[in-house]
Amino acid sequence: MSTREAPLGHLTLKQVEKRFGGFVALHAVDLEVEDGEFLVLVGPSGCGKSTLLRIIAGLESVSSGEIMLDGESLKDVPPRDRDMAMVFQDYALYPQMSVAENLGFGLKMRGRPRDEIADRVAAVAEILELTPLLLRRPRALSGGQRQRVALGRAMIRSPEVFLLDEPLSNLDAKLRVGMRMEIRRIQKRVGTTSIYVTHDQVEAMTMADRIVVMKDGRIQQIGDPMEIYDRPANSFVGTFIGSPPMSLIEAAVDGGMLVFDDGVRVALPADRASAVASVGRVLVGLRAEHVEIVAPGKGGADFRSDIGLVENHGPESIAVAVLGGVDILARVPSGELVAGASDVGFRLRADRISLFDMDGGAALV
Repeated sequence: MSTREAPLGHLTLKQVEKRFGGFVALHAVDLEVEDGEFLVLVGPSGCGKSTLLRIIAGLESVSSGEIMLDGESLKDVPPRDRDMAMVFQDYALYPQMSVAENLGFGLKMRGRPRDEIADRVAAVAEILELTPLLLRRPRALSGGQRQRVALGRAMIRSPEVFLLDEPLSNLDAKLRVGMRMEIRRIQKRVGTTSIYVTHDQVEAMTMADRIVVMKDGRIQQIGDPMEIYDRPANSFVGTFIGSPPMSLIEAAVDGGMLVFDDGVRVALPADRASAVASVGRVLVGLRAEHVEIVAPGKGGADFRSDIGLVENHGPESIAVAVLGGVDILARVPSGELVAGASDVGFRLRADRISLFDMDGGAALV
């Protein structure tokens, strides 16, 4: 159960489409998943991420396109022969079996020798810290323990690829945080290529080597978490990834300046000004850390606003200000502002803000 020495688990998708009658669920998906990578598919409900995972597993057929594992086509390979293991939302454990029996059931069905099954059950149980629980039945386990058994049942096969379909969705918030770290720790230890589906962008940001953001059956952007956070490919990615979400505001472009609808003018750095020089209006994307409070009595504020709401988040707070007639979020030190504060000065980080096309929402910088 250690990291592989030989390169395995390289998955390639070329122009994969899935149609259900006249409805196109996936549009020409191209994707490379590297050996040992932890890739997260994220997007809103109905975006096609679970359909894509089921196609990779062989549980759904492709309408067109090609899927290859280590350079070999999976076109006519049934699910059981794809050397992949899938973990679902539902733990799907056998209630009449012990933890040990649940872990070893797949190997037993494949006719593996009893000694081999016992050795591999013991190895997986040690990795997942299930050894003291091997004789228990699922009803005597907590939700997190059941999820670890489900993971172990997939791990014991030593597949080339793990497929995880929202495995934490049935857990409470505190347990989800712990299991996120647990799954990532296990994956790093065993080194298996993994594809993880979630609608939770926090899970995507905290777990992924790379993120694939999907919407309406199309890939919107692929990149590492901070690349997607700092340089979203379009306004959808900008608002979907990040907590709190990015604020979007319309502004005119005039001689290297952003001019908001309330008359506020903010100078753009030269590279950004040149990128939008020929554009009449843009959609400005502001993350909370792009809006900085200006201390009372200090100059340099780009705009001033009353504060409608302040959410305390421990060491920091999220304040709701108004720019261009639109509510925007500002990340400020805890205790710096209170709801109802008036005429507060703010400065925009013009070197960090995102600028999007007004029509299609594509990034202009």
